[in-house]
Amino acid sequence: MVEGDQTAPHVAATRQLAAGEQVAVGTGRRDIPGREGSERVRRVVVYVVLIALALLYFIPFIWSVLTSLKTVQEVVAGFDVWPDDPSLRAYRRVWSEYDFVTYFKNSFIFAASITAVNLFLSSLGGYAFARLRFPGRELIFILVLGTLMIPDPLRLVPVYLMLIDFPITHWNLVGSYRGFIFFGSTLALATNLFLLRQYFLTIPKDYEEAAKLDGAGYFKTYYRVMLPLAIPAVAAVAILTFQGTWNEFFWALIVLGFDNPDLFTVQLGLTQFQFQYQTLWPELMAATTIAILPIALVFVFFQRFFVAGVTAAGVKG
Repeated sequence: MVEGDQTAPHVAATRQLAAGEQVAVGTGRRDIPGREGSERVRRVVVYVVLIALALLYFIPFIWSVLTSLKTVQEVVAGFDVWPDDPSLRAYRRVWSEYDFVTYFKNSFIFAASITAVNLFLSSLGGYAFARLRFPGRELIFILVLGTLMIPDPLRLVPVYLMLIDFPITHWNLVGSYRGFIFFGSTLALATNLFLLRQYFLTIPKDYEEAAKLDGAGYFKTYYRVMLPLAIPAVAAVAILTFQGTWNEFFWALIVLGFDNPDLFTVQLGLTQFQFQYQTLWPELMAATTIAILPIALVFVFFQRFFVAGVTAAGVKG
């Protein structure tokens, strides 16, 4: 062998292994190049900007919590960030003197019922528009999406007249649980149907073909095969629907009215702290903070499904 001519390391190791010799362990050291200084600086700057934006968006919530610990005199006296004598008296008044237990119960009933009905209808419709072939499918889907362009004030009078005298049955659904549940189930139906249809389009057709070979019909394929595969999108739709129903004020005021406090939701109950010449700021901020907690907990526990569902729903058109 000519001096300076070296066999490739992997060839040399193969020959030694074939001869029954112990393979020599290479002593050459290859250092992994370190991260460049400019990249580190850029990463730090990005994190600083994101943290600053997060704190900026978090300031209103912090202000609400601190205000709820003050007295009315402290609030109107000036803009002092920290209360002089922090107290939970506003939270105690919200639960003892105001019927917020009933408001929370009503909000949970409405939000859970509307979410369940909306999930069933939107998932079934999304599966039909994504997988089934029937005449006028694209036209009907465009008409469904067209309802998103109709503003709420334009629908106010027709919807109210329909609820006062429901077609065929002539029921008066205004000021009742069933009226708000019936109407609330259609508020975000078009949006949720679109999201679930987009997600169903991303699921391979092999699963459907396997179900057909096993003798499953359309509904069984939807319920036993497609729906479990769409759990991320279903979770995202459930969070959005629950949040939208929980925070609904306009239609809750129109359908439930302001004459029967037993039907008040949390959002309607918050108006009790505002008067013509005075606002009970500590009680209002305490009730607002309590009203935020259920939505925050739902989002924290289901954040992974929410992000995955919304992201995957926009992959395929």
